[in-house]
Amino acid sequence: MKTNPNTKTEITFEDFKTEVINDYKLAVTSRECSLLGRREVLTGKAKFGIFGDGKEVPQIAWAKAFENGDFRSGYYRDQTFMMAIGELTIEQFFAGLYANTDLSEEPMSAGRQMGGHFATHSLDENGNWKNLTEQKNSSADISPTAGQMPRLLGLAQASKIYRNVEGIDTTNFSKEGNEIAWGTIGNASTSEGLFFETINAAGVLQVPMVISIWDDEYGISVHARHQTTKENISEILKGFQRDEDTNGYEIFRVNGWNYAELIDTYQRAAKVARKEHVPVMIHVQELTQPQGHSTSGSHERYKNKERLAWEAEYDCNAQMRQWMIDNNIATDEELSTLEKEIKKAVRDGKKAAWSAFINPMKAEKTEVISLLEALEKSSSNGVFISKLKNDLNAIEEPIRKDILSTARKALRYVISERSNEKIALQDWIDNYIEKIQPKYSSHLYSESKLKAEYQSEVLPTYNTDATEVDGRVILRDNFEAIFNNYPEALVFGEDAGHIGDVNQGLEGLQEKFGELRVSDTGIREATILGQGIGMAMRGLRPIAEIQYLDYILYALQIMSDDLATVQYRTKGRQKAPLIVRTRGHRLEGIWHSGSQMGGILNLIRGIHVLVPRNMTKAAGFYNTLLESDEPALIVECLNGYRLKEKMPNNIGKFKTPIGVVETIKEGEDITLVSYGSTLRLVEQAAKELLEVGIDAEIIDVQSLLPFDLNHDIVKSIAKTNRVMVIDEDVKGGASAYILDQILNEQNAYQYLDSQPKTLAAKPHRPAYGTDGDYFSKPSVEDIFEAVYDVMHETNPNDFPKLR
Repeated sequence: MKTNPNTKTEITFEDFKTEVINDYKLAVTSRECSLLGRREVLTGKAKFGIFGDGKEVPQIAWAKAFENGDFRSGYYRDQTFMMAIGELTIEQFFAGLYANTDLSEEPMSAGRQMGGHFATHSLDENGNWKNLTEQKNSSADISPTAGQMPRLLGLAQASKIYRNVEGIDTTNFSKEGNEIAWGTIGNASTSEGLFFETINAAGVLQVPMVISIWDDEYGISVHARHQTTKENISEILKGFQRDEDTNGYEIFRVNGWNYAELIDTYQRAAKVARKEHVPVMIHVQELTQPQGHSTSGSHERYKNKERLAWEAEYDCNAQMRQWMIDNNIATDEELSTLEKEIKKAVRDGKKAAWSAFINPMKAEKTEVISLLEALEKSSSNGVFISKLKNDLNAIEEPIRKDILSTARKALRYVISERSNEKIALQDWIDNYIEKIQPKYSSHLYSESKLKAEYQSEVLPTYNTDATEVDGRVILRDNFEAIFNNYPEALVFGEDAGHIGDVNQGLEGLQEKFGELRVSDTGIREATILGQGIGMAMRGLRPIAEIQYLDYILYALQIMSDDLATVQYRTKGRQKAPLIVRTRGHRLEGIWHSGSQMGGILNLIRGIHVLVPRNMTKAAGFYNTLLESDEPALIVECLNGYRLKEKMPNNIGKFKTPIGVVETIKEGEDITLVSYGSTLRLVEQAAKELLEVGIDAEIIDVQSLLPFDLNHDIVKSIAKTNRVMVIDEDVKGGASAYILDQILNEQNAYQYLDSQPKTLAAKPHRPAYGTDGDYFSKPSVEDIFEAVYDVMHETNPNDFPKLR
């Protein structure tokens, strides 16, 4: 399937002819896969199809310029390219369409993503880096339009870092920063803000990025006149074209049906990007989409006869075929014979892929049928079990839902019976779920030896005369130790560089480590995240700073759809151990003291969410994460940078454990659970509660994802028999999540003598000022009175009603 371009300076006509014919074979093979793939969906063998037909020839030209070490960040039309670089076979194409869960059959995502979403393996089966410089690489696709763009920026920036920063071990990752990051996007998706943000950022950073815009004039059914000013994206972006005096882009336009010009254009683009580290935009125009957007509809509904006729004539494969005939490379008869052979090869590949997909399930069906036959004979409800068995047996090509659902339903008919046949079915179901469930659920987090929760705690140690310093000094000195110990570590964000961040946690570090390692960025949160994702995918250890927690909403889609799913959607064959640094919790005003934790917790499963109560704990989290291979969000306390903490003498070495709570005050009457800045209010309320005879135990959550892996909170509740969760997030947010974990994961309900309580913020954003905080989020008095009310309900004589 792979193209093998002849790279000799001079080649014979026969060599040239052979190469062109091989390219045409590939284009026709990819097209036949698309055509047959659509039929497989419409006949019900696959759920949905979205294909790369109409883009074959430009993708072959692109593949000729793509070298080992390069990275792709594309979208779901790039199947021909993946075939051209030797990373997608006919069988694998159809395995993706059928959602085969066997990674050896469907290496892109083991059936977790729909067809058309491509990836190569950056990691081996143990989660260790492969040598990325010796292979052609594709970062794992996502469906959200333009969502691939921020990551593309980071993949390109990694080359700049590897070329210009000394001391990094580049063995598996780069050869002198010569790698290009290649992106693809449809013309309609260039309307997304993520596209414009990335284009601007790449122009500023001057990184080796080549973006191909596949332009077929439509976005699903919507014509370009409704999408793009002047109906031409390269026309409106021509101000980005570099000149002698300013940085910018090289911008090329080329027709997508012109084989020779496409090859020349991509070779020129590669030369500029690879050598000069200049971003390049290739606007590939006059493309077609022969089968419409997807299997969900038909393009005949929105294209007129003239357009359809033009598309038939200017289909890139048809134009290449005619060009070959006109230039005496092949005859019509020769090409017709070739096309028939390819059709058969694709049909054979499809059949092989379907057999590999369905045969294991047929065997599983046979196992269940045998068990049901035995159960039928031993049960008084055999007639009902027989119907289930027969219904399953009638399904010639079962899926796992059919098999397991039938087995589980059969158990209902023998609830009150005892038999060896029942036990055998129960055991089969349990074993089947244990075996099959991981095919759909594994690798949400790392499963390697570097998993974050495997990193052991190292406590901070102190000299007897340890001085108290502002918390931000501990962070600053710890970051300095990190940059000394990890040459591949770097930090970037708004105000992170020259002034050392708005709270001085990076004070003076740009001067010590240079502008590439401690960098300022523009105000563009989504691409700050994208920089981090892409660089982490290429072996660097980036820390991406979002200035305030509130503004993480700008980047939340990228965090949720891309970063959080990297390990999952590749079944552990790619990773992006990015650390996202931000600051939040209680301050003043709607936009600088919001607490979006409930939304964050629900949207970024796959990323650790860490909420340290002070800067020593935060510094320990950074140290822990840099020894792991997982992404995380660290929320520093915005009002804690100037609070005094003792200076540890083992800066850079102490580690805060992931998923471990800390009891910071022991008590007998009630367990109070909180985190972050609110914890200080809980501590003050606990002191005041002691004055009225209430002894509260205080637990700092520290880590929301994962949460209390040792189940220490339930141990506390077993002692106090009462619990309250205090949180600055709105009701139903993080407090509801925490309480669910305590009651449903730790089964703490069995120890409770009082109703479990949550105390959260008002349902609106906090109003401005100190009074805004007091009347918007839990105060010391709110906490005191809520706890007192619990004790009043328990013992009204000792604790008379307060108000």
